[in-house]
Amino acid sequence: MRESDLRQWKLVEAFKHRLALAMKDQPPPPTWSDRRRLLSCGDYLALFLFGLLNPVVSTMRGLCAASALERVQREVCGRPVSLGSFSEAQAVVEPALLETVFLRLTGESARGPACPPGPAARHWLIQDGSLFDALPRMYWALWRRQGKAQSQVRLHLSLDLETRQPARAVVTAGKTCERVAWRAQWRRGDGYVGDRYYAENYQLFAELHQAGVAFVVRLRDEAVINEEEDLPLSPADQEARVERCTWAHLGCQGRYRSIRLRAVWVRTPKETLRLVTNLGPEELTAAEVALLYKERWQIELFFRWVKCILGCRHFLAESPEGAALEIYLALIAALLLQLYTGQRPNRRMMELIRFYFLGVATLEEVQRGLERELASVARRKKS
Repeated sequence: MRESDLRQWKLVEAFKHRLALAMKDQPPPPTWSDRRRLLSCGDYLALFLFGLLNPVVSTMRGLCAASALERVQREVCGRPVSLGSFSEAQAVVEPALLETVFLRLTGESARGPACPPGPAARHWLIQDGSLFDALPRMYWALWRRQGKAQSQVRLHLSLDLETRQPARAVVTAGKTCERVAWRAQWRRGDGYVGDRYYAENYQLFAELHQAGVAFVVRLRDEAVINEEEDLPLSPADQEARVERCTWAHLGCQGRYRSIRLRAVWVRTPKETLRLVTNLGPEELTAAEVALLYKERWQIELFFRWVKCILGCRHFLAESPEGAALEIYLALIAALLLQLYTGQRPNRRMMELIRFYFLGVATLEEVQRGLERELASVARRKKS
């Protein structure tokens, strides 16, 4: 970490700068230009982001009260914000604006140190979804799960396997099917790693293959595998605990059978995993299939970080647009934090950052603290 990196480390300012660039290409609705509206779009979203990063603020009312503080006005929102203005603003901000900021930030992160190409020279992503509990009065998020009615919002996320950063995201109500949202995210040339849920629709494998998308997906235990041809295992495959590898079709009925896939059995200390891919052994070895799926746990760690370390557990806005804005802001905060610290901040780092937002620590003290923590993390990795 260089001193110049942290001199530019004021996250809210960095966000407002990138938001201004996005608004040049994607102007907000005309209502923001009305002379009677005193709150600007940028100040509203900056205050929203400040609320996510500040541990004291837990409600919209508390955030609006904080906007009356001199330092908050100077560094964040420019003026006091009333409860009515903050609540009404969520209906006139398009989540697509923050999606643009999010995607540009992923591009900035990708311009870091060059990473070696992934297996089969593809851009490999881990795909999964996570549920965020919502308030019962958020009726648009109500659905029945396991026989119980509940309100939840779902984040459908593609996590870059090389950078460990979110690459694409879709925010929906909890009842939205993850496979349906996945269709809107994949691109030709990508490779995806997915859990058992993504293997329940065998026709989806044909769509992925025709779209030029590779995949490594785990099968459910009850899946029927019609084996056709055994493939030999190399010493590297055996070292990766691969037990078998065959060409096969999935499904017990002809009309529901999948395209021809390669099935790989991988032994773990607890169980044997059954994985399938549409790539042949010349493009992706059985050992690489096993290692790719082993990395799937990284997305679970990211969801845990967002909920437990970043603290994105309650909604400051309750409309579908407001919930989407909040989750996009959480992802943007994650990218900014990783961009300026060089890694996803741990709990100690987040405490230092929040001390700064509380006014307890200076920027120089945060810099020294982060440098100490990064050095400590590096020593633990070596040991």
